[in-house]
Parts: sequence; structure tokens; C-alpha cells
Amino acid sequence: MNDLDQCSPPPSYGARAGAALRRAAPALLAYAGVRALGVAVLAVWSAAAGKSAHTLLTARWDSLWYTRVAEFGYGWEVKLPDGSVHSNLAFFPLLPWLERLVSAVSPLSHADAGLVVSSFASLCAATGIFAVADHLYGRRAGICAVTLWAVLPVGIVQSMAYSESLFTALAAWSLYAVLTGRWVWAGVLASCAGLTRPVGAAVVAAIWVTAAVRRERSADRRMILGVVLAPLGAAGYVLWVGRRTGDGILGYLDVQAGWGNGFDFGYAFARFVGEKFTAFPAALAGAGLIIGVALVIWLYVAGVRARQPLPLLVYTGIVVALALCAAGYFGSKPRLLLPAFPLLLPLAVALARLRTSRSALVLAGVAAASAVYGAFWLNGSGPP
Repeated sequence: MNDLDQCSPPPSYGARAGAALRRAAPALLAYAGVRALGVAVLAVWSAAAGKSAHTLLTARWDSLWYTRVAEFGYGWEVKLPDGSVHSNLAFFPLLPWLERLVSAVSPLSHADAGLVVSSFASLCAATGIFAVADHLYGRRAGICAVTLWAVLPVGIVQSMAYSESLFTALAAWSLYAVLTGRWVWAGVLASCAGLTRPVGAAVVAAIWVTAAVRRERSADRRMILGVVLAPLGAAGYVLWVGRRTGDGILGYLDVQAGWGNGFDFGYAFARFVGEKFTAFPAALAGAGLIIGVALVIWLYVAGVRARQPLPLLVYTGIVVALALCAAGYFGSKPRLLLPAFPLLLPLAVALARLRTSRSALVLAGVAAASAVYGAFWLNGSGPP
């Protein structure tokens, strides 16, 4: 027997993918269980309230705008009594493109296609979050990170025909690609994320900053290609909107201004919180908002102190800044923080150090509370 006889061929791509899925299986099962619980509680609550859970998940708020883009294309707008204009150009195109594709190859309506896309994307997001956490802290932390993302108070949005799940999937896998040196994939996924939500700029920034501070100064064609590809999705859509509106490069900002959105360094949000303290019942909500913002900041600082990799810190910092420091409808801010999954990594690491029974008990209790809150929230004001 010689050396060649002892060598075995490297595992195929299919074998590697299968092994990765088997490793992530507990996390995906936990995620699916939490989301199934949330939808079940929503169905029971909605039935008791005389509402349709299916309608709540597929045909309200932003999901309606995405469906209209998929059905009729861009150019639809609503003029409000105060003179402001809500244009569907504010909604990035990747989700409605996928809705149109799924509807074209299946008997599903565009609304139901959106629910299918979002459900599949949420599983991809859970797998991406697991991959990042497993790569950095091990399998147990990966399982805890995915479950924590599932049990967030506004986790029900992950089961809606919204773009948060799709964006988080693309962002998580792009960041994983950066962490593992797959620059071209990172750029392609970042470009797709940029076609999904405006906050795709956070993924682009994570790639650019990481590439800029690399110690190796030798030319890396794959890295350069990834850096070039990353902003193409967002830049292409913003430029297209500017051309369509006739307002040039600032056209998309004008569209967002029509919705009352804009970056004001948190002034409007701070004023909104301050106004809560003018009456006693509202003061409790104001205190809750302050505690929530403090928790977000504390988790980010914990990530910095734990020396999270630079791309995660850049990405998370920008997502948090855009969520908290922008004007607009303030009830949407918890939803806008959903893609900031690296905030959960310090908690995931802490849970992973507990006994399995204890961490499971904690997560089960939070999952139950999240399911009830999601049903209450969606049957009430819900996400904008």
C-alpha cells in the first residue's frame, strides 16, 4: 500500500452541505417549534377576536405594499389629507420579485407567495445566524442564538410576508462569508441585501471596513471583486428611483421624506419618548422605551467587550443607529432591530454555559411570552 492508496478524495459539496445541515438541525428544529407556537397562538387569539390570522400575516401594512408591487409594478401612491405622498417606490424590489416568481410557477396568490418566501427565508436566516454563532462560539451558542432570535417579542414578524426575514438571511450569510474569507459570495449576498431593504448599507459597510483594515496588503482579486459587487444592488435601485422620479440621486430620499422618514440623529425619537412622561399611564411606556434602548446599547457594548469580529460590530452598529436615530413611525423600531442578530450573541454565549435543562426552561418560558405578545400585538396596532 502506498501513499496514494491511503489518500481519500475531499468530500463533495453535497456532502459538506449535508453535514452542515445536520449540525444545524437542532437549531432549526428549535426555531421551527418557536415559530409554530407563535402562529398557533395567533390563530387561536385571532379566531376569538373574530379576525383572520391568515390576513394578519399576509395582507396588512407593508405586506400589502409588497403585494401591490408584485402585482402591478411601481408607480402606485397614496395622497394623504395633509398633502404627503406615500409611494410604493419606498419598498425595495427583491421581495416582490420573489413573490411574483413564486406566484408565476405555482397556484398561489402574490400574498400567499410572500408568506412562502418569508417562511423559507426565515429558515435560511436561522441557518445563517447559527453558522455565524457556531463559527465564533460553538454549536451550543449557535442553537441558543437562533432560538433567541426566534423568541424576540416581535418575532411574529418573521412569520409575516415582510422583508425582515429575507434581509436577515442575506445579511447573516454575507457576514459569515466575510468571516470565512469568501469575499465574492459576501459581495453577491450584500448586493442582494441591498435590493431588499435600505439598511443593506450596513452589510456593504461591514465588507468595506473589513477589507480596508486587512493586515495582508497583497492584491486579492476575490476580495476586490466582493468589495465592488457589494453596493451594486442598493445603488442600482436608488439610481433607478432617481431616474424615474426625475430627482436624480436624491430621488429616493424624497420618496422616504413623503413617508415622514429621515435620519435626524434620534431627535424625533427622543422627543417622542419625552412626551410619554406628560401623563402617568403613558409614563410607564416611556420608561419601557428607555429600558429597551438601554438594553440594546448594553448588548452592543457587551459585543465590543467580547471582541466580536469587526464586520459584526460595524454591521450591528449601523443597523442600530438607523433604527434608533431615524424619524418615522416609532412603533416600527423594534421590528427594524430584528436584523441586528449579533446583539444576541453575548446572551447566547451565557445561555450556552448553563445546563441544557436550565437554558431550555428559560427559552421555553420566553417563547411562550413571545407567542402571547405577538398575538396581542398583531391583533392590536401591529407593525406599520
